[in-house]
Amino acid sequence: MKEVSSVLGDSSSSLLLSLLLAQLHLLASAFPAHPRRIQTDFDKLTNQTRHLLKLTQDLLKNPVFATEIDHHRFKSLPAISSRVSDLTTLEFKPTLSQLYADLKSFEHHFEWLNRTTRKQQHSSVPKLTDMISHIKSLIHSLQRQIIRAEAPRIPVPSPSLPPNPAFHWEVVQSSQELLQQFRLFCDWASRVFLTLKSRLPA
Repeated sequence: MKEVSSVLGDSSSSLLLSLLLAQLHLLASAFPAHPRRIQTDFDKLTNQTRHLLKLTQDLLKNPVFATEIDHHRFKSLPAISSRVSDLTTLEFKPTLSQLYADLKSFEHHFEWLNRTTRKQQHSSVPKLTDMISHIKSLIHSLQRQIIRAEAPRIPVPSPSLPPNPAFHWEVVQSSQELLQQFRLFCDWASRVFLTLKSRLPA
């Protein structure tokens, strides 16, 4: 009987250990090792996003954007949520994935606009090369966090881009519309990164 009890005890201990290891694996996948490093990485994400926000705000100060947009040309820009209450319901992994997909969409739109303005040589429209470079850098940083957290990948559909602008005012309004939407995104994303960081283990 003692041997049976010993075997049962060993089996129970093994089962408990297996369950404990499984729970640790789940926690590790959601919040990888080196929490201080992860928090530093989220600080970097926030700073990169704020830098992009400032770049966008500075570009929008150009006098060429003094008039209001009277026609929205882009149909596939990400929908931006700006309600503070939405920050309380964020889920870690899906939020990282959605931000990545939105950034990739903006990247495609900015690259299209950059090609258009360069081809047509619109000197009055701000250059977007620096903006695109910083977007790519933020995408790379965010991709690292997605891999570490094992977050799901959201397919990024090809954007529905408008026809190439035929007139200068169309280029100006396309630039203004895209920059205004990206300003909203950067403001929202910086708040999201701060919120997600606050939920990381200390």
